[in-house]
Amino acid sequence: MMKLKSVTKHYQHRGKTVRALHEATFDIPRGDYVAVVGPSGSGKSTLLLILGGMLSPMQGQVMFDGQSLYDLAPADRAALRKQKIGFVFQTFNLMPYLTALENVQVPLLLAGIGETEQQEKAASLLERLGLGDRLDHKPSELSVGQQQRVALARMLANNPAVILADEPTGNLDPETSQTILGFFEEVNREGKTIVMVTHDPGAARRARRTLQLLDGAIQHNGSVERQPT
Repeated sequence: MMKLKSVTKHYQHRGKTVRALHEATFDIPRGDYVAVVGPSGSGKSTLLLILGGMLSPMQGQVMFDGQSLYDLAPADRAALRKQKIGFVFQTFNLMPYLTALENVQVPLLLAGIGETEQQEKAASLLERLGLGDRLDHKPSELSVGQQQRVALARMLANNPAVILADEPTGNLDPETSQTILGFFEEVNREGKTIVMVTHDPGAARRARRTLQLLDGAIQHNGSVERQPT
C-alpha cells in the first residue's frame, strides 16, 4: 500500500546538518500495523510527515497505492490526504469553541456532506468511542482521555484507509492509553493500516511490526509478538 524507496531528508540547524532520514526503504502492506520506535531526534516524526504527504523528501520516492505521492500536484496530494489518510497527534487540535459533536462534524462538512448525515455519523462515532453522553460538551468540559477519543472520532469521520499516529498515548494515563490502543487494534482488524510513532515499549508491542530508527536510519524492521489484550 505504501512504500518508501531510498528516502532522505536532512535539515540545517545552527550550521550543522541534521540527518532526519537517510535512504530509508521499506514497505507497509495494506492492513499492517507498524510501531515506529527510536530515541528523540531519530527521525520518527519526520517519517510520519513524509508518509502523510506533508513534508517533501530531498530524494527518494514515496508510493501510495501505486502513485508517487510527491509527483502529484499539491492540490491532488491534499485531496488524497483528505480522502485516505487520518492523523492522530499527541496534541488533539480540537476547536475549543465547538462541542464534541461539532468537532467531529468538521471533516464531514468539508467533504460536502449534508448536516443531518454529518450529525448522525458524528454521533455514531462518538458513541462507538464511549462518548454518547458527551456530544454537547466542549473540550474544556472533557477529560484529557475524552478529548483524545473525540480526536479519534474526528479522524475516522471520512473513513481513512491509513491512520498515522504520533505519540497518541503520550499525554494519557495508563488506563486510557490501553483503551486507545485497544481501539487501534479493533480498527486494524477491520482493515485499516496504522503507522504509530511511540516511545512506549508496551504500546509498540501492541503493533504487528516494529520499525526502529536511529539517526534517520532504519536499524530494525520486523514482526513482534503481539501483547495479549
